Amino acid sequence: MQHVKKAVFPVAGMGTRFLPATKANPKEMLPIVDKPLIQYAAEEAVSAGIEVLVFIYGRHKRAIGDHFDKAYELEKELEEKGKTKMLEVARNILPAGIDCVYIRQAEALGLGHAVHCAKPVIGDEPFAVILADDMINPKGTTTCLKQMVDVYNYHHTTIVGVEPVPEENIGRYGVVSGSESSDGIIE
Repeated sequence: MQHVKKAVFPVAGMGTRFLPATKANPKEMLPIVDKPLIQYAAEEAVSAGIEVLVFIYGRHKRAIGDHFDKAYELEKELEEKGKTKMLEVARNILPAGIDCVYIRQAEALGLGHAVHCAKPVIGDEPFAVILADDMINPKGTTTCLKQMVDVYNYHHTTIVGVEPVPEENIGRYGVVSGSESSDGIIE
């Protein structure tokens, strides 16, 4: 059985729910304290054992790739000024050995199309899809994605993470129904 080692980040959306903050900045680059939202999502993926991060991006989203790329000029300046702590932060956005792949979605045709754009990299392997504009705080120390990967490894089937939303917001999200088993899984 193959393990989940790749994650798809559909980041091509316009960010209209976050206007006006997203008029000129990608929603995934909005800061939460001292890191952009996309970095929290990438860190969660890495902590779940993901080794390849596949970003499906659109126009005006180059900042995402720039964030995860090496910043030679910045590193040189920090080094020259003796700012070693900041230099370490800049050099360690992601751990060594994590690969980032960027695929441009030429036309915004929805979430399913964005995920499909990753097929040349994903192939027939199991993978995660991370929607980086919703941050989910775990109950306990195990992240949501790690829990999902563990459930996948046990059941060997498609896993979808869901959370309750207020009834007035149902039209903004996908909806599932089913019966909940004793271990918290809805079938």
